[in-house]
Formats: sequence, C-alpha cells, structure tokens
Amino acid sequence: MRLSRYFLPVLKETPSEAQIVSHRLMLRAGMIKQASAGIYSWLPLGYKILRKIEAIVHEEQGRAGHIPMLMPTLQSADLWRESGRYDAYGPEMLRIRDRHERDMLFGPTNEEMITDIFRCHVSSYRDLPMTLYHIQWKFRDERRPRFGVMRGREFLMKDGYNFDLTREDALHAYNRHLVSYLRTYERMGLQAIPMRADSGPIGGDDTHEFLVLAETGESEVFYDSEITDLKFGDRKIDYDSHDECRAVLEEFTSRYARTDETHDPELFAKVPEDRQRQARGIEVGQIFYFGTKYSEAMGANVVDPDGNRVPVHMGSHGIGVSRLVGAIIEASHDDKGIIWPEGVTPFHAGIVNLKQGDEEADAACQALYDSLVTMGLEPLYDDRDERAGAKFATMDLIGLPWRITVGPRGLKNGVVELTCRRTGESEEMPPEQAVTRIGQIYARKV
Repeated sequence: MRLSRYFLPVLKETPSEAQIVSHRLMLRAGMIKQASAGIYSWLPLGYKILRKIEAIVHEEQGRAGHIPMLMPTLQSADLWRESGRYDAYGPEMLRIRDRHERDMLFGPTNEEMITDIFRCHVSSYRDLPMTLYHIQWKFRDERRPRFGVMRGREFLMKDGYNFDLTREDALHAYNRHLVSYLRTYERMGLQAIPMRADSGPIGGDDTHEFLVLAETGESEVFYDSEITDLKFGDRKIDYDSHDECRAVLEEFTSRYARTDETHDPELFAKVPEDRQRQARGIEVGQIFYFGTKYSEAMGANVVDPDGNRVPVHMGSHGIGVSRLVGAIIEASHDDKGIIWPEGVTPFHAGIVNLKQGDEEADAACQALYDSLVTMGLEPLYDDRDERAGAKFATMDLIGLPWRITVGPRGLKNGVVELTCRRTGESEEMPPEQAVTRIGQIYARKV
C-alpha cells in the first residue's frame, strides 16, 4: 500500500477525552473515531489490526477442533425469559421492541441462543462432544464508557460454547480452551495470565480470566511472580488428550493468581514474600464451566447410552477481540507511539523514501515494495512529498515492527537502512539483504 493512497488521518495533538495510552494512540494513529459514547468507527488501520487478531483467534479455535458459525446481534427476549436472565441481567442489557411490539435485546452474550440452536438440532450423545463459536459484535450499556475500546459499549467478541455428556468431558473442554487461549495470546505477543475469577451473570463455579498486566488495568490482581516465567511456546498438544490438556491447566494455574474479586489473603500469605506481587490487569478473555444451568432451564437434552434423556453439560468461553487491540498497545508502546508485535502488525514493514521524486530513490523503493509483495508480505510505502522527520514520526506512531529507509546517499554505497521499531537499532545493508531479512523474520512467525 502506498501511503499517498491510504486513508490514515493521524493527529498531531492528543484529544482531551483520551485518558489512557491505548486510547490516545489509537486516536492519534487514525485507527478509530468515536461515533457516540463507547461506540467507535474502525478506520482502515484499526480495522486491519482487528482482522489480524480475529484471524489468529479463528486459527487457534480451528486447531482445537471448535466449529465456527454466526449468530445475530438481536435476540428474542423470550429465550432469556426461559433461562431466567432477562430481568436478572441488569441495565447493561439494551432492551428494545420491534414494530410488532415484540421484546428484543441487543445481545450482550449468547448462552440462550446457542442453547436453543443445540436443542433444536442435537438429540443424541453420539453427536457429542461439540463446541460451537462465533465472532460477533456485542453491546453492553455501560454506565460510564471510557478508555476507548477498553471499556466501550459496542465491542467485538469471540464467544464459544461447549456441549458435553458428562462433567468430566465438559471440564476437558474447559482445559482445552485454556490451552488454545494461551497459544492465541502468545501469538499476539502477549502474556495473558489465567486467574481465578468471579463468574458474574454468566454463572457457574469454575472460571478463569486471562489478564495482561498493565498500569491502566481495571482489575487489581494478586499473583506469584513465578507465573510470569511460564511460556507455552511451540509445544505440541493433543487437544483430544484429557491428560495433556489437564497438565497444561495445572502448570499455569497451580501458582497463586487471582483478581480482587476472589483474592484470598490467607492463601496469598503462603506465597514466599519475595514472590508476592500486586498489580493491575486488563481482562482479555474468560472461560466458564456452568454445568447444566442453561440446559436444564431450556430443555437441552440428549439421549445417553442407556436410553435416558439427560441435560448436557455446558461452558462458555470468550475473547475480547476489539479489546485486545487496546491491550496490546498498553503492553507494547513507548513515548513515540505504538510498537506492534509481528503477529498482529497491520503492515509487515514500512518503506521510507527520503527523497521522493529522485529517480534512483523512487526506483529502489518500488523494487523493495515489489520484492516484499512477491514474498507474500504487505509493505507500507511512504511515498508522500514530506520531510524525513514527518515520515519517521508517522512510522513510529503507527508502530510497524520494521522500517527500510532509502536515500540517495545510501544508494550510492549500495545500501539501505533497516530499523527495528522495538529496539531502535539500525543496520545498513544491500536492499536485497533487507528484503531477505524481513522475509526470514516473518517466516519464523508462521
């Protein structure tokens, strides 16, 4: 993409309403524009990152054997009355009526709808286990929407739902989701710590939140510092193996890590004092096992091997897709702007032409651009007639991991400059070598 043809409305000044880093940088980098309180338009750069994150979520859900679908944003109130949650959910639910005076709602979550789909189409234990999920916009009418996409009213979420014959099978689904979430977050360059949490209006006794440590986090967290040394890495896991998935859960949840809602000072005191940590965290996902809460209320039964009709065991599992954009920025930025991890960067590299209009520089930039595209990468070529300082400032603000700087002086010596956004380190090398280096970096990320 040539920057002269791209829609990137960067701001020089920080809007006064932005209180946290991610909100400030997303507005300044031209990623979002507020439509109304807690509701945003996603401009091309922000939308591109949103889709990168969504693609990783889909890939890891598929790896775990989960089946994608799509449910509507508007739901019938009758389903929620069946489960008993229509009146209990609270004012965060946006309740509306259609032209026929039927009660509807803008879905804050989808347990009722997915249970209705299941009970209409599945009747035998032979169809289990089953996990269905979708990525869809949700709406919760927050009293005080703030912090940009971190606490908006409209948000994009992956929510998945498992259906199992027994509690043991459903807990395996819970463990399987924990494994897939660890892989998902690490691919985005994040360390998201699973912490014992409160189930809230979803219900159930078994639940973990995944939190990214950040000063601007909405939750106070208490944890054993040893947990921050854990990495899932590239290990291979058989998602059908109860033992392997359970072993990962035990590895990542055996050390103390809890939000303030479930914090137990007596248990925390047993952690060696030099490892006790108290911080803030951003919730980016949560997994639940709630047994037969919805299946019993809504008649989601199957025939078991003995011929008896029994309610299925269920769980729900969510990832805040749009919230992750803000969380990644909170975890990865400096005073110049965003620093995107390679896994979610909107463009793989930026190309800066120091002398636009110079025949040799223009040709070299075009050759670099074409070579990167041929490798299957997406470069962003700053071909604007701007001073070098403005071009560097834009690249630093939008946070592309790698920048290739091309100028007449370097070309006379047969070199361009390759710069790492995270470290700031630069190295001169022939253009072909810069292309090869970037290709190797992203090949390792696949």
